Amino acid sequence: MIQEPEPFEPEATRRDADVTESSRANRGWWDRNADDYQVEHGTFLGDDRFVWGPEGLDEVEAELLGPAEDLKDKVVLEIGAGAAQCSRWLAAQGAHPVALDLSHRQLQHALRIDGGAVPLVEADAGALPFADGSFDLACSAYGALPFVADPVRVLRDVHRVLRPGGRFVFSVTHPIRWAFPDEPGPEGLSVAASYFDRTPYVEQDDEGRAVYVEHHRTVGDRVRDIVAGGFRLVDLVEPQWPAWNTQEWGGWSPLRGNLIPGTAIFVCERSQI
Repeated sequence: MIQEPEPFEPEATRRDADVTESSRANRGWWDRNADDYQVEHGTFLGDDRFVWGPEGLDEVEAELLGPAEDLKDKVVLEIGAGAAQCSRWLAAQGAHPVALDLSHRQLQHALRIDGGAVPLVEADAGALPFADGSFDLACSAYGALPFVADPVRVLRDVHRVLRPGGRFVFSVTHPIRWAFPDEPGPEGLSVAASYFDRTPYVEQDDEGRAVYVEHHRTVGDRVRDIVAGGFRLVDLVEPQWPAWNTQEWGGWSPLRGNLIPGTAIFVCERSQI
């Protein structure tokens, strides 16, 4: 009998990971896991909803990009678009979205859903392949920013491709969550690490090569990054867990979501000059 090889289990650790290693690891992770991600979360995300995070805050109610009627004819860049669900919602409001993602497999799911109705671009968020001032708005729902080693580089490039007065809204794991275990139950309610430890979370193979990387920034770091990127911070939204949402998503759950924030949404604007 031929024995099947043991499934690979990456080692979780905290260590430095630079721009190149983070990009390579996360491109590979999302390409390998896109199918499972869409199966597990596709129903919650929908094919054409704009959801900012696991709590379920919807752009229909939040209007963080502005009133829906004002989105008509706006050219919008979605960064870390995954299967382009948010872009599809934007298109339904009359906007002209472009969905960008690092993962080829995630963009294949976008093609599966709409057959290419939304323009798709495979590229790194830190090297946007667009001319200066190409977009009216930009958005990112848990895309790119949690996974990049140099967020200021991304913010400066988003600033470059936005027109004067353009708005960039992005959501990330709330920084306070890094002090707690990533568990949805009671064990996830006790502080287990220093909030001030910025060492990246890395999953690596048996040769020490990163296969997944996530970067921690404190709230203050995020604000300073936004300013260094050329933006003005307009609002910081911390969604509370709604009563209708009974699901668990990784370390997110009704239990934790009613006690500590799980998502931070930064609303930023480029100057009029």
